[in-house]
Amino acid sequence: MEKIIDEKQQGNSLVMEQKTENQRKLYIESYGCQMNFSDSEIVASILSKEGFNTTQIMEEADLVLVNTCSIRDKAEQTIRKRLEKFNAVKRINPGMKVGVLGCMAERLKSKFLEEEKIVDMVVGPDAYKDLPNLIQEIDEGRNAVNVILSKDETYGDIAPVRLNSNGVTAFVSITRGCDNMCTFCVVPFTRGRERSRDPQSILEEIGDLVSRGFKEVTLLGQNVDSYLWYGGGLKKDFDKATEIQKATSVNFAKLLSMTAEAFPKLRIRFSTSNPQDMTLDVIEEMAKYSNICKYIHLPVQSGSDRILNLMNRLHTRQEYFELIDNIRRILPDCAISQDMITGFPTETEEDHQDTLSLMEYVKYDFGFMFAYSERPGTLAERKMEDDIPEETKKRRLTEIINLQQEHSLFRTQQQVGRTVEVLIEGNSKKSDAHWMGRNTQNTVVVFPKEHYKIGEFVNVTITHCTSTTLIGEPIGYSENN
Repeated sequence: MEKIIDEKQQGNSLVMEQKTENQRKLYIESYGCQMNFSDSEIVASILSKEGFNTTQIMEEADLVLVNTCSIRDKAEQTIRKRLEKFNAVKRINPGMKVGVLGCMAERLKSKFLEEEKIVDMVVGPDAYKDLPNLIQEIDEGRNAVNVILSKDETYGDIAPVRLNSNGVTAFVSITRGCDNMCTFCVVPFTRGRERSRDPQSILEEIGDLVSRGFKEVTLLGQNVDSYLWYGGGLKKDFDKATEIQKATSVNFAKLLSMTAEAFPKLRIRFSTSNPQDMTLDVIEEMAKYSNICKYIHLPVQSGSDRILNLMNRLHTRQEYFELIDNIRRILPDCAISQDMITGFPTETEEDHQDTLSLMEYVKYDFGFMFAYSERPGTLAERKMEDDIPEETKKRRLTEIINLQQEHSLFRTQQQVGRTVEVLIEGNSKKSDAHWMGRNTQNTVVVFPKEHYKIGEFVNVTITHCTSTTLIGEPIGYSENN
């Protein structure tokens, strides 16, 4: 589980198809959530039209961009350490410009220029269309900042390039922002109000991916279950819509069915869900279509009703159990994963035991677990004392991770002896003689390459497992090829 935590904060430098007419070189690193990686593809698309080709070699770049995460202090410290590396390169290549994108840029704004002298440009998540003007500013020797949050921007009119793509899987953003004001979370402040993207533009983007041979998409949003399109983007304004708009509106369940029917050979995933917003019709649509993957990332954050209330999570422990029970009833083979925060202000041992008992009830397939990290500007930071000692946080986190490892092994062991459909994504990390792919439950499956190729659906009989990986033998192509 610690590996999962590390990977969630790792940066990736990304590269795209090169245009011969482009003369400048762009290097991008992305950190944090999948939305940041999707945003980097939008940025690369915008800058491609401005004369930039991407490179994986930082030292040769004219422009270095880092797409940042603010969800935890550790993520921000990782960014600052990377900026030290950029500074060392800039001393060798003084013409290189450095820009900071994303949530950390939005949170710190122009203060970033004061704290990190290496930074030439600060750009928030809703300002990427302004990059051509901002780059002109820094080319002329001036620092540039745009961190204005938008109520309308979804980038639905921009065709993202697929950076460092395996040609098999891709992200497609469907919403931006979040209206759920969890007291620990900076996302509403760094990504703004929740707004949904026109479903037609979503289907067109997916159609383009399918025409280019992609086999799986992940529909992305801070809270996908709140997706709602009625001709306007902001969900909070739905009450003002006309009766015709309401009658023809598209919610998340409808978007799933539209996508599944339009692209029956395409695998569809989504992330992330919020327990208070996930409705039965979403689960029922998942059951109806075989190409919607049977996997739900369902963050709970705590098993204690008292802590959930302090977090402003608008569901109770019992309501969460009822949702889990409905998922198990409608989708018996569905995998479920979690986000969990330990050491939230005032958390007692009883609260911690409530979290462990909730985990015992659900037995998640895997999860992302963290010690509470106070984030500036949040209600928790302003109103609550971070009063749990670090050693207590670490001990509780270790107990949560150890229990999750037990449950992960329990879930993978249930797959041994079964035959599962796997979409091949690339080489196994440990063996060039084996492929790696995932089954519908999002579990990694490794098997001998034989004559199979990347992008093919293969039936694999699982022979053994670890807590995170299924190992098996291929028995032939699936009917999805």
